[in-house]
Amino acid sequence: MVPVTLTHYLVASGLLFTIGIVGVIIRRNALMILLAIELMLNAANLSFVAFSRYLGQYSGQIFVFFIMIVAAAEVTVGLAIIIVMARTRGTTDADALRGLKW
Repeated sequence: MVPVTLTHYLVASGLLFTIGIVGVIIRRNALMILLAIELMLNAANLSFVAFSRYLGQYSGQIFVFFIMIVAAAEVTVGLAIIIVMARTRGTTDADALRGLKW
């Protein structure tokens, strides 16, 4: 059995981040884009925790805590915007956001 090293965590984090970027680029649904951004934030969290464990310090885990708070606020605001857009325009297509310019 191979022990899980820092490299394994970083590869998993890189894969999650890549999937998130592909999701943001390819998807047109605003909810799916929001989920892809959350996946990228979780990939960054995984690398912070991996480095924190590797270095034996807790500063990375404190950063993860604050990133989770910011992500929760981002989801709240993002979902509110998506709900308003779905009610007024009848769609959650990201191209419809271009009409929200001043």
